[in-house]
Amino acid sequence: MLAGVVGVEEVLPRSHFFNDLGADSLVMARFCARVRKREDLPAVSMKDIYRYPTIRSLAVALCDAVSASVLSPNALVKAPAPASAPAAPAPAGGRAPAGGRARAVTVRYISCGMLQCLFFLGYCLLTAFAAAAGYAWICAGSGLFDLYLRSVLCAGGGFLGLCAFPIVAKWALIGRWRAGEFPLWGMEYLRFWVVKALIRTSPLRLFVGSPLYVLYLRALGARIGAGVTILTRTSPVCADLLTVGDGTVVRKDVLLSCYRAHGGMIQTGGVTLGSNVLVGEHTVLDIGTEMGDGAQLGHASCLHGGQVVPAGERWHGSPAQPAGGADYGRVGPAGCPTRKRAAYGVLQLLSLLVVWLPLTMGGVSALLAGVPLLHPLVNPRPVAGPAFFVDALIISLTMFCGSTLAGLLVLGTVPRVLNRAVKPGKVYPLYGFQYGIQRVIALMTNRKFFTTLFGDSSSIVHYLRYLGYDLSRVEQTGSNFGTEVQHDNPYLSSVGTGTMIADGLSLMNADFSSTSFRVSRTSIGPHNFLGNRVAYPSQGKTGDNCLLATKVMVPTEGPVREGVGLLGSPSFEIPRTVLRDNRFSHLHRGDELRRRLAAKNRHNAATAGLYLLARWSHLFVITLVTMGAASLYPLLGAPAIALATVLTFAYTVVHFALIERASTGFTAQQPLYCSIYEPGFWHHERFWKMASVDYIQVFNGTPFKNVIWRLLGARIGKRVFDDGCFLPERTLVTIGDDSTLNAGTVIQCHSQEDGAFKSERSALGSGCTLGVGAFVHYGVTIGDGAVLAPDSFLMKGEEIPPHAQWAGNPAQDMPGGEFPLEDRPEADAADAARAHGN
Repeated sequence: MLAGVVGVEEVLPRSHFFNDLGADSLVMARFCARVRKREDLPAVSMKDIYRYPTIRSLAVALCDAVSASVLSPNALVKAPAPASAPAAPAPAGGRAPAGGRARAVTVRYISCGMLQCLFFLGYCLLTAFAAAAGYAWICAGSGLFDLYLRSVLCAGGGFLGLCAFPIVAKWALIGRWRAGEFPLWGMEYLRFWVVKALIRTSPLRLFVGSPLYVLYLRALGARIGAGVTILTRTSPVCADLLTVGDGTVVRKDVLLSCYRAHGGMIQTGGVTLGSNVLVGEHTVLDIGTEMGDGAQLGHASCLHGGQVVPAGERWHGSPAQPAGGADYGRVGPAGCPTRKRAAYGVLQLLSLLVVWLPLTMGGVSALLAGVPLLHPLVNPRPVAGPAFFVDALIISLTMFCGSTLAGLLVLGTVPRVLNRAVKPGKVYPLYGFQYGIQRVIALMTNRKFFTTLFGDSSSIVHYLRYLGYDLSRVEQTGSNFGTEVQHDNPYLSSVGTGTMIADGLSLMNADFSSTSFRVSRTSIGPHNFLGNRVAYPSQGKTGDNCLLATKVMVPTEGPVREGVGLLGSPSFEIPRTVLRDNRFSHLHRGDELRRRLAAKNRHNAATAGLYLLARWSHLFVITLVTMGAASLYPLLGAPAIALATVLTFAYTVVHFALIERASTGFTAQQPLYCSIYEPGFWHHERFWKMASVDYIQVFNGTPFKNVIWRLLGARIGKRVFDDGCFLPERTLVTIGDDSTLNAGTVIQCHSQEDGAFKSERSALGSGCTLGVGAFVHYGVTIGDGAVLAPDSFLMKGEEIPPHAQWAGNPAQDMPGGEFPLEDRPEADAADAARAHGN
């Protein structure tokens, strides 16, 4: 069977899959799928392939597993079903029933979308009336002090109103959340969506990491103890179901919503965190999960529904399991009494209401009144005349170029000066001067506009150095970093020579306890390759020449890994490279590299120019809309502002859809296998840079998001529920009817490994469910009604049969939530030794 997949006449039992046969993970995933289709053979997962990389060792391991399951009734360890849920309205297989039921669901789907649209229009009109009334009241003032006082009162009233509105709406529409479920697209779902939209757009989300944010969650119904620090921006929608004990820390990029979508239903459930709990970065907490007092969950980990971490234990992995001696809370305590937390929150609120908001409003008013160039914004010339468009052209060009250059200047100076106040390795108390400085540095230096502009090109190296990165002696590849790089402190971030990073890197320079924090240097060794969505901690135990696969959990204990690849959560060793990826090695050295790199740089420079042109043209039209609203304001009043808001949203969708389709020549993308120094890859990079989809998140949970995906070229079926999925290559994705895509899911149809780039189509059948934070790679087929559990990583080339349940990183078949005995942590060392011996 393997010979047929690899394309050779014979496979010797001792032949190594990767070193001798030249296979890669895509080929071996197809081999696993073929084995699973044979009823007379035990199922094989990619984890088995890496553990036992020869036919002989694989056969021995599988025979042992089968024998154990036959001889011992305890050979399977029961774990909570990762995606178990009550039956959805759709029948088994996930397809919507034919006839009247399908029509009824479609009617409900369309009706819900219409009501969501009406809510959006009403909200725009309400805020427009409030803004118009506030502006008129401020303008009626006389004298500088009177204007300032009115600005303070108006800004404070508007801010508090926007903060209170979601709270009032939640209690009025929902009351208190309880564990349960309700169908999508009905009236109960509409109330849920309204509350979710208001909570996720509240200005109090700007205070994440502050005691004010904790008070906001308590006002929404969450039971949160004293001394709790929450750093994640994902607000729990069903806040009544969240319980957090004293002194607990929830770090950034944690998906914690207290609900999930599954098979056409919204399911709500509790998340309980005891006292002094630590939840690591880039983790997912599914509904029905608990952590006892003093427990820890490592980074890049997940608690599946029903999992419980006992008090005092440390777990990691996806799904989580005991972590042995790992310790993820390494910061000592510091003095942080309650009065200090209260003072910090009060100072934040006062500085916003008394200083920043009035100064912003006053500054804008002064610019509009004192700069003749900006006068047409509030006093435009006749719309029909050419001068109207000339004014918009000049204003938009000045604003765009000025803000870009000023932003670069500020990023290179202000954070560098502020950083002198924070010493690496020193423990500081939370909510003090240094804590505020560190938050400002992280906020200012993580600007997505600039990483998108300079990423996927040679310029990103110079930009990151300008921010403060230590990149030692860079071996320029033209793709050293992608367009998504984030950090806690750029001045403590180091990347070694010859290292390439695909995208989505998060450098974890800061560590937190319930009373203190500390910043440390985070260093990635030379000649590494990092895949997508890698969170790298300051204690990472990887050295030279490592491959860190997509969504890998970087080890923080044990020896330093060198010359190996790491995959999964918890991670295990795989080959650093395979023969197939060496096909383009001759392009990566000597004169050939210099010639191709120069050509790539020219292409990337043109792409950056087009990116700036696309953003400026968008601003130009928005300026036209603003000036048009100013012209209509004397006639229509506040509705002119609401109309401008609606037109801005509509134009943004159309503008970026046209830009994206134009970047591919208005044709669908085709699968690729090429070097990063070939024009096919350069065009793909141009597509990534030109394709802006940040705006699309506004449409999460509505039928309109499917319309936009179709406009961008994706093949999306009927009544698909998308609560926050991301499709990097839209035209290579097919999603069947009635599928459910949860928040934070990704269907990525490409992979870059060192200097090789590969892309392939992926297809999801009807009625599929992707759990919160799940990641689907390229060349994947998911059958009708299949379920992929939260935070799972489905590797390239995998095939999930219809109605199957898969879970884990990497994902494998887990029917009924049964985890094979050899996947227990205590068996890992023995298995690794046996595989090495074979």
